[in-house]
Amino acid sequence: MASIEFQNVSVDFPIYNASGRSLKKRLIQVATGGQLGSDPNGRVVVRALEGLDFTLNDGDRVGLLGHNGAGKSTLLRLLSGVYEPSSGTAVIKGDIGSLIDISLGIDPEATGRENIFLRGALLGMSKKEVASKIEEIIEFSELGDFVDMPLRTYSTGMHLRLAFAVSTTVRPEILLMDEWLSVGDEGFRHKAEARMTELVSATNILVIASHSRDLVMHTCNRVIWLEHGKIRMDGDPETVAAAYFGAH
Repeated sequence: MASIEFQNVSVDFPIYNASGRSLKKRLIQVATGGQLGSDPNGRVVVRALEGLDFTLNDGDRVGLLGHNGAGKSTLLRLLSGVYEPSSGTAVIKGDIGSLIDISLGIDPEATGRENIFLRGALLGMSKKEVASKIEEIIEFSELGDFVDMPLRTYSTGMHLRLAFAVSTTVRPEILLMDEWLSVGDEGFRHKAEARMTELVSATNILVIASHSRDLVMHTCNRVIWLEHGKIRMDGDPETVAAAYFGAH
């Protein structure tokens, strides 16, 4: 069983050297919609997330809606452990897989095969686990003999196919995504779509940030709308999408 429980969770980012600069403070205030304050040490802080309360359980497929800067990426990074709450409590049970940056840890000087092990390690896979899946990864990526060439010799499409093939090998209990992944040419895209659909159906909890009405309507059973770092609405996709995007 997997679960995520947030109680009054906030995330603040300190802005150093800003306290004495009134123009800079004013600019930050305008740019962040007034989400500006100071911490107990007097440092200027931007509040990226404020007072988040929600619980996710097995079977939840949650879409995150909100304009750029609303806090979607910060929330995903908080869930993945990149950030810690500045206040409140966040209890996450279950192993987490992130498809936010599938090229993270890829080394252009290393071969495709070596990069499979590097990326696998970053995803929490042991060397033995990667070794047991490497032939499947190579076959799926359609790289052929290029797998033993340095990554810098790859085209952008080959690079993405390799990153996608490795990143979608794991089957986490909690899956985090920033938009739906679709890579490669027409033929590969069909394979990628089928792999993504299988990955999503196998995970206990999905959290996906998106700007697509169709995606949240077809993939999610719950939608959280963030605005200025706060939850503006949390409910079923039909209700929240209608309020956010407007009626069809």
